[in-house]
Amino acid sequence: MRPVTKNTHCYEIIYMIYLAPIQGITDRIYRNLFPHYFKGVDLAIAPFISSAKRMKPGNNLLRDFYPGRNTGIPTIPQILSSSPDDFAVLANMLYDIGCGTVNWNLGCPFPMVRKKGRGAGMLCYPARVEAFMEKALPALKPALSIKLRLGLTCPDEVLELIPIFNRFPLTELIIHPRTGVQMYEGEVNLDVFERCLKLSQHRIVYNGDIDSFEKYDLLAKRFGSVKRWMLGRGLIGDPFLAEKIKFNTEKPCHEKIKIMRTFHDHLFEEYLKVLSGPAHITNKMKEIWTYMGSFLENREKILKKIRKTHHRDSYVDVVNKIFDELIPS
Repeated sequence: MRPVTKNTHCYEIIYMIYLAPIQGITDRIYRNLFPHYFKGVDLAIAPFISSAKRMKPGNNLLRDFYPGRNTGIPTIPQILSSSPDDFAVLANMLYDIGCGTVNWNLGCPFPMVRKKGRGAGMLCYPARVEAFMEKALPALKPALSIKLRLGLTCPDEVLELIPIFNRFPLTELIIHPRTGVQMYEGEVNLDVFERCLKLSQHRIVYNGDIDSFEKYDLLAKRFGSVKRWMLGRGLIGDPFLAEKIKFNTEKPCHEKIKIMRTFHDHLFEEYLKVLSGPAHITNKMKEIWTYMGSFLENREKILKKIRKTHHRDSYVDVVNKIFDELIPS
C-alpha cells in the first residue's frame, strides 16, 4: 500500500509520518536539521519534559519551544506526569509560547519512570488515569494527544483505558503495541492493537518496529484505517525510510552515504555550539551512532571503531576515515 493523497468531491486520504520521541537523540537540533536532508516526515513528538511544581516559564526545557527555535519538523511537546495539576500548569506554559497541542506520555517503559507511577507505570491503574484526565483536561488551554503502550504487564490493560479515553476530547492516541515491561523486546501484539482500533472513537497512530518498507507495507495492509504512522529507531537508523514509504523512491547507497555524511557533519557543528568539553560532543555523537546508518555494510565494525574513540579529535579522524572508505572516489 502506498501513501496517497486523493482529492475528490467526497474525501481526502492523507498518510502522515511522525518522528518518535527518543530521549537524548531527537532533540531540537536534530529535528531542525533533519528535513534539510531527508524527506517524508510530517510531524514530531519531542522527548518528554517532566512536570514539576517549580517549573518556571523561563526554564531551559521550555526555551526549545520558543517561536523561531523549532524551524525544522513541526513538533508537539510531550509531558511526563502523574500529577494533573502540574501537568496543566506546564501544558499551559507551552500553550502560551505557541504550542497548540501537547502530548501526555503514558508509554515510557524505563523502570525508574514506571516505579514512580508515571509513563507506562500508570497503565494498570485505569481509575488513576480517569481521575487525572477529569482534573487536567478542564484546566488545559492546548489540545491533548496521548502516547501509550498496551499496558504495564498485561496487553489487555489498554482495553479498560480506551472507553475512558473515548469520554474526553483528544486529538489522537499514539499506540505502541507492547507492554511496559517488554521495553523494546519481544513481539508487538497486533491483535490487541486491532481491538483498540475497533474500540476507539479517536484517531489512532501506529508506533513500533517499522524499520523497513516491507514491515510498513504489511501493517498498512492489515490496518487499512490507520493513516498515521510513527517511526522511531528505524527512521534514525535509516533516515531515508520515510521518503521510501511516502514517495516510493529510493536513492543509491553511495548517494545515501554522502547525504548522511553531510547531515552528520552539520549535526556535529551545531552540537559543538551548545556542548562544552571534548567528551560531551563525542558521547553525544556516539549515542546517535547507536542507531544511525543501519543500512551500512559492516556496521558493527564501524560502530566498534567509533566506540573506541574518547576525544573529539580522535572521533573526527575515525569518522572521516570511515566515510572516506564508504564513499567511492
